[in-house]
Parts: sequence; structure tokens; C-alpha cells
Amino acid sequence: MRGLNLDQLQTLLDVVELGSFSAAARKQGLTQPAISLQVRELERRLGVRLIERIGRKALPTAAGIELSLHAERIGAAADAALDAMAGHASNQPGRVRIGTGATASIHLLPPALKALRERFPTMEITVNTGNAAAIVEAVQENRIDIGLVTLPVSGRSLDIRPLVEDEFVAVFASGAPIPVETTPETLSALQLVLFETGGNAYRLVEGWFAAAGIRMKPAMSLGSVEAIKELVAAGLGCAILPRQAVDNERDARRFGIKQLSPPLSRTLAMVLRTDKLRDQGLRETVKAFERLAK
Repeated sequence: MRGLNLDQLQTLLDVVELGSFSAAARKQGLTQPAISLQVRELERRLGVRLIERIGRKALPTAAGIELSLHAERIGAAADAALDAMAGHASNQPGRVRIGTGATASIHLLPPALKALRERFPTMEITVNTGNAAAIVEAVQENRIDIGLVTLPVSGRSLDIRPLVEDEFVAVFASGAPIPVETTPETLSALQLVLFETGGNAYRLVEGWFAAAGIRMKPAMSLGSVEAIKELVAAGLGCAILPRQAVDNERDARRFGIKQLSPPLSRTLAMVLRTDKLRDQGLRETVKAFERLAK
């Protein structure tokens, strides 16, 4: 490794991300002088200035920015190596990093994760949420092991397995008038609270309206399904949401729920790198997700 110190590289990443030696020290549970010493030793080792102070901010130099990019890849590779060795050393599932959208993390993942935890209590499971594009990118860069995302997605060297078909429904406040037919024409005349732009769910709903020759104009757009539900419950509009987001007894009492006409659905898929090492933890997680399809 030609003398590179992984702890020093992580410290550099923390300082660059947080813009402060003291903030990096708090994150790592060290003193500020200890953090400064690590950065100075790394600079001496490489013979370049990596961090400079601009006012109260600690900012990366051009060399610091470039090394940070390498450090992220080095850290991901080191994590992958440790994950691989953990399974060999203990014959137990190690760490599995999952990425998913907010709706799936609330309404779909808990049963699968509960079953995994009951079978493998020592297994470390981390879950990050984001839109499909960000999750797929993280899978490709090996920052997460497995993604649960809405199709369509694409990418080189990806194993994409469709799992669950989830229809969209129109959601109204309890007691609010509901159109006889929930078509693009009738819904476009109402106050719509929809997903924020940029995600696959937004594009699917946008395409549903566009197929009827209608350009949708939501009154409000939010990134959280739960926030959308609360606005609808308060009588501030109606929404188009995945059925799994309202498929429970509490929401059945709070909302009027009706199928769209024509129907609209999305496909939730599992995404992994084709060359990803399938240790026991990842193999069991894949099996747990595949059971969702049944």
C-alpha cells in the first residue's frame, strides 16, 4: 500500500465533508490536535498541502479534493475486504448494507429485516434511503451491497431482479368527495399533493397524466410519503400513492382510497453488482427479499 494510512485517509474525508477539524474530532471521538496531527502526517507523507483554512472553514486544496476521491474508493475496497473476511473468520453473517426508497423502508422492509434478525441476531444491517438513481450509483460504487428500487433502472454489471408489483391509488381525506372515476381528467381538476420531481414514482405518475394528454400541475410536491399522507388527512388535497403506503387499518379509517382508471403500477426490484461477493449475510438477505415476491 506504499505507506498509506487508512485512518489518516478517513480523517481527511471527515475534515473535507464537515469543513472543520473540531467537527471531525467530535465525529471520531478524538481531540482536535489529534485530527490535525493525522492530516499533517499525511501531508508530510505525500509532500503536498491537502487542507487550507479560509476564515473559519477548513477547505481542501486541489490535491486534497483529488486524494479524497481516491480515499473514498480505497475505503470502499477496504470495507469489502473486511466484510469478506468476517464471514470466513466467524462462519456467521457479517454486515449487509441496504439502500431503498422511503416507502419500501417503512412498509415493505420491516418484515424481511425482522425475520433476518430473528435468525441471525449478530448480523449487522444498515439501511440508507434515497431515490433509485442514487441507490443504483451506490451499488455500482460498492457503497451499499443491495438496493431495493423502483424500475426502470439500468447500469453496467448489475443483477436486476423484479420482486413486487405495487399499484398506485388515489387517496382522499376521510369524508371528502371522491370522483366516480379517478381518471387523469378528474384528478387534474383537484388540488394534488404528489411526490417531488426527480424520482421514478414522480415520473410514473407524470407519464400517467401525459398519456391522457394532460400536463399535471401539483399544488404541492414532497419527498416523504408520510408527509404527503398528513397533508391529505388535513384536507389540503388528494394524492396518488403506492397502495402499500396506505394498506393498513389506520389509513383505511383516515382516507378514502380508490383505484386509478386506467390502472397504474410500479415494479420494485432488487439490484446487486454481478461481481459482488455473496457471503452468507448477503445470500440470506437476497433470500429474504425474494420471499417478498411470494
